[in-house]
Amino acid sequence: MVRQDYVFTSESVSEGHPDKVCDRISDAVLDYLLTEDPNARVACEAFATSSLVVIGGEIGLPDRLGPGGTVARTGAERLKDVMGRIPEIARDCIKDIGYEQEKFHWNTCHVLNFLHEQSVHIAQGVDRDGAGDQGIMFGYAVDETPELMPAPIQHAHAILRRLAEARKSGAEPALRPDAKSQLTLRYEDGRPVEVMQLVLSTQHADPAQSSDEIRAIVEPYIREVLPAGWLTEATEWWINPTGTFVIGGPDGDAGLTGRKIIVDTYGGAAPHGGGAFSGKDPTKVDRSAAYAARYLAKNIVAAGLARRCTLQISYAIGVARPLSIHVDTHGTGQVEDEAIERAVARSMDLTPLGIRTHLGLNRPIYARTSAYGHFGREPEADGGFSWEKTDLVETLKKAV
Repeated sequence: MVRQDYVFTSESVSEGHPDKVCDRISDAVLDYLLTEDPNARVACEAFATSSLVVIGGEIGLPDRLGPGGTVARTGAERLKDVMGRIPEIARDCIKDIGYEQEKFHWNTCHVLNFLHEQSVHIAQGVDRDGAGDQGIMFGYAVDETPELMPAPIQHAHAILRRLAEARKSGAEPALRPDAKSQLTLRYEDGRPVEVMQLVLSTQHADPAQSSDEIRAIVEPYIREVLPAGWLTEATEWWINPTGTFVIGGPDGDAGLTGRKIIVDTYGGAAPHGGGAFSGKDPTKVDRSAAYAARYLAKNIVAAGLARRCTLQISYAIGVARPLSIHVDTHGTGQVEDEAIERAVARSMDLTPLGIRTHLGLNRPIYARTSAYGHFGREPEADGGFSWEKTDLVETLKKAV
């Protein structure tokens, strides 16, 4: 018997959170390389602390061919051309996020670049269109929000995104980039109906500002984005519960790429394969297959085949075809889960090349994913968030 009455909590972090600063830098480097060449290989990590950003990992560009198929510039030569741009990319990210603190300022922090050429032993499998690594990837969708996302994480993101808009527009000059939110929702008959606990910690400018003063600033924006009726007299508010939060960002706590994978996905409402997304080009199935799994799960729910769906795909390094596909509709399916698994296999080419082609992933569309979740976003005209489309609904229905 599936439990229908319960409470569930998810958290989000803002673009100014130290780990998200690093995710942004890693994905901005990826976008830059994909702009140079759609077949670029990137596995970029960043570390940030007071007045310092360190960038490392491996990147690769194919040879550029000239007339007659001759090599005009080797991949190694092309990499030398792009290396000098990396520190500037990092500074641009920090500037756009809004860091101009004494100990973490976009114009004065040190940026060290240790990126190097991709291992030929990894490249050999990917060059045959195989997976860039082994692993398991999960996708999830549920019909409790219009975006077919779990409500706690979707609305935790929305709160921080709205506060970032107010900060960057100049409407709320007291706010600073680093922030975290957390929502505990009460479910009744399987649907979210009430906020039981609301936690928000946001960096602010003036040490003299109290928690009550910060609440007065942020509360109107929170009420603006949450559904009507969810905030009640019983809702407990925890705004900057420790008090002063002036020292923030990498100056307050070190950041690292890929350390917010639950924030990036479903807020703990679904399993996670363990692989981070940011800084990885789409030959890495950690990223592309997780996007494909979300795409499929969302289309399964959008097609009315289930109200809730978890989908798992697994791969072996250098092997193109997925090793397994598993679907669990948690007792909400309109047909057997096995029938949906067969339909999935018939409806989409789940080789790494097939995923990249179907979803158009070899494009510079990744920096925008680095904060406020990779899922539950609106598909964009240039191909961003293509995995959020529901254009596979009819194909899945016919396949079932």
